[in-house]
Amino acid sequence: MKKIALLLSIIMVLGAFSGCLFEKKEDLDFEIPSKSELSPEKIGDYGSLKLPIDKKGTKIEMLCNTDVTTNNDSVVIKELRRRTGLNVQIIAVPPSAYKEKAKVLIAAKEAMPDLLHPNGFTMEAINDLGMQGAFANILDYIDELPNLKKIYVDEAKERGIESALKNMKAPDGSVFMYPIYDISRDVNNGMLYRKDIFDKHGIELWTDPESFLDVLRKLKELYPDSTPYASKSGINIFKFFGYSWGINGFNPYYDEETKTWKYSCEDPKFKEVIDLLKTMYNEGLADPEFLTATQAAWTSKMTQKDKAFVTWDWIGRLDMFKEQTLNTVPEYDLRYYYPIGGKLLPNGRSGSGSAVKKGENELLAMKLCDYLLSDSGAQLITMGVEGVTYNLRDDGKAEYIGFEGKKGVGINELESKYGLYISGVYKRFDRRSSYYDFTEKEQEAQDLINNKPGGGYLEEDPVLSFNAEEKEVKSKYEASISKAAEEFAVKYVLNEKYGDKEWEEWLKKAKTLGTEEVLKAYNNAQVRYDQL
Repeated sequence: MKKIALLLSIIMVLGAFSGCLFEKKEDLDFEIPSKSELSPEKIGDYGSLKLPIDKKGTKIEMLCNTDVTTNNDSVVIKELRRRTGLNVQIIAVPPSAYKEKAKVLIAAKEAMPDLLHPNGFTMEAINDLGMQGAFANILDYIDELPNLKKIYVDEAKERGIESALKNMKAPDGSVFMYPIYDISRDVNNGMLYRKDIFDKHGIELWTDPESFLDVLRKLKELYPDSTPYASKSGINIFKFFGYSWGINGFNPYYDEETKTWKYSCEDPKFKEVIDLLKTMYNEGLADPEFLTATQAAWTSKMTQKDKAFVTWDWIGRLDMFKEQTLNTVPEYDLRYYYPIGGKLLPNGRSGSGSAVKKGENELLAMKLCDYLLSDSGAQLITMGVEGVTYNLRDDGKAEYIGFEGKKGVGINELESKYGLYISGVYKRFDRRSSYYDFTEKEQEAQDLINNKPGGGYLEEDPVLSFNAEEKEVKSKYEASISKAAEEFAVKYVLNEKYGDKEWEEWLKKAKTLGTEEVLKAYNNAQVRYDQL
């Protein structure tokens, strides 16, 4: 009798347990697919990660900076739930309010979502919050995250990202951000020039700063009423030009030759930059309003027949400006060319993806990220489901249903229609997706830099982790140094009397502003970085 009673008790418990599971699944708007439906042959490679990740429909909330409020009902998010078994819920916050909303949720602890996009937060701030207990350490689970391990550990060197995890480490050695990978175009910004004008007059393209000036002088000679170089980037022109010299605007930069940090704004290379801009300004080679020009004024100059011929901007302008000038300047032909110094600051292959809330769902949230990092996840989040959101063209690129015949469909359009490219969800882009569906001119820009003899990219600076004392030094001095350096650079360029004497005076002033103290903090942090 006792055995029968025990058996009945077990049956009742199991029945109640299975009933709970059944009830849980009934509450969900998706069903777990069959094993064959989740085969890599059907949905793409996801490594040795097991799908579904969860069979209980555990809710995973993702805080995303987006204006789109319909993503939870989108094709892509519904399919993401189906494949992972997780009840993924997008919490949409407009970009303008995102940082403040995130800060409130982090402070509330229990209300904080499982995954938080770092928009508006520095790596330093995320690491501080992580060390205070807000976020989980990704490295604790590295062996359970096969796609992360493959890309960022096993194949990191051959992918050119061997320092990526190292760059993300907090002072205690933790990594509090699940990283993103390969979401940038190789070339997205740079020098643009009017090829039709250059060809018409047989003008050879520049190879260095002096030949750059010669090009502008020739254009000014041919078109006296023009300002050959136009800019809408304001104070950032010093930064964009400075990259060609391997420096970083007004901030510290890492000198690969000496293996030390130096201040850009007191480096001899910085003087070369401001001397170049000063010459351009004095000789009328640059728009006299280059520091204050609006986008409308810049666009007007760049799209007229003979008012401006060289600029720095986004490669989308190559075709956009052609469209705008079809009737007014039919011969208009804007193209991409090397930066003045020949090399481009690379768009990093890796970066910060999501901070994972510390708690009972932390591993499930990380596994969700790991799926999104896989080939299959990248395909789903940037292309969707074949036959439903896209079909493949003969060239292997995605043609999105509802956008047939359109190249490079905008990511905002695709998010609104299908839930693709949600900021805070994606961890990787598929290179067959619209973001890499280049026009002929955009592809030319990619090829120009990627195939440049001797390499087309500068080295990226290490990303350092500072201790409390070093942070205090940075906080005390850095902002005031940058502000003073900006003011000096502008005066140097615009004031005809400024020259070597004023440069030497600036170097002395920079020291009194604390450049030596800041560089000591950077170089001390570099010593620790090198020991990791």
